[in-house]
Amino acid sequence: MSELNRAQKDEFIDFIAYLCSEAAKEILPHYGPDVVIEHKSDATPVTLADRNAEKRIREILAERYPEHGIIGEEFGRERDDADFVWVLDPVDGTKSFISGVPLFATLVALLYKGRPVIGAINQPVLNQLIIGDCETTTLNGKVVNGRQACSLNQATLCTTDPIRKTLWQNNADWSALPPKTALYRSWGDAGGYILLCAGFIDIMCDPMMEIWDCAAILPCLEGAGFEVTGWKGGDAFEERSIIAAKAPLHKEVLKVIYPTQ
Repeated sequence: MSELNRAQKDEFIDFIAYLCSEAAKEILPHYGPDVVIEHKSDATPVTLADRNAEKRIREILAERYPEHGIIGEEFGRERDDADFVWVLDPVDGTKSFISGVPLFATLVALLYKGRPVIGAINQPVLNQLIIGDCETTTLNGKVVNGRQACSLNQATLCTTDPIRKTLWQNNADWSALPPKTALYRSWGDAGGYILLCAGFIDIMCDPMMEIWDCAAILPCLEGAGFEVTGWKGGDAFEERSIIAAKAPLHKEVLKVIYPTQ
C-alpha cells in the first residue's frame, strides 16, 4: 500500500486523467488506414502517435512536476531515482493501433519509492478511461470491480498473443488452460485490462512485459479486487508478467498451468 494520503491521491488522479486527455489529442489524428509506420531497432512498429503523445506528456510533466522522474517507452529515462516517477507507454498495443483495432491504450503510471501507486489506462477511440489507486478503480469516473469469480469452465480467458512462446515460460503448461475455459480470445494489449476491470472477461494473462506495460495496470487491478501474480506466482511488478483473475479463479488457473506444484 502506498504512503500517499487521500489529498495527494486525488491530486494525482485528476492530473493523470489530464495527461491521458492530452495524449489522446496527439494520438487520434493518426488513427486510420493511412497511418505512417516506422520500425524500431528491434523491428517493432512505432508511429508519430507514440512519439508525439509521449512528447506532450513529458512537456506537461516538466511544467507541473519538474522534480519528478520519468520512464518512457519512446524517450527513455530522466531522474528515475526520484521518489515520484512517471512511467509512460503512449500507445500500448501499437500493432493493434496500426491495424485499426481499438484495444490499444495510453498507459500512465505514478511510482512512489519504486512501486506503482496510481495507474491509468485510456482508450481514446472508445472513450474509456480506467484509473486505479490500489484501493479503488473507476471507469469514466464510475467505480468498477470486475465481475465475481466464476468456475474455470465458465470463464473468458484473454491474452495479447495466443501463440507467444513466453506463455510457456517457467515450464507453464499453457496449452492445458484454454480448453478448460468457456472462451479464449486474443483481446489483449491494454484493452484487455479494460475489459477485465469493467466486468466483460474473467482472466487476463501477459507473459512478458516491460515496466511501462505493467506499471499502470497493476494499481487498476488491485483497486478492482483482482488477484494478481507474475508467471512464477510471485510479485507481478517484479516479475514483469501478469496472471490476473478474481479469487478463487486465479488459484484454478495456476493449478492448471502448474499441475505438479
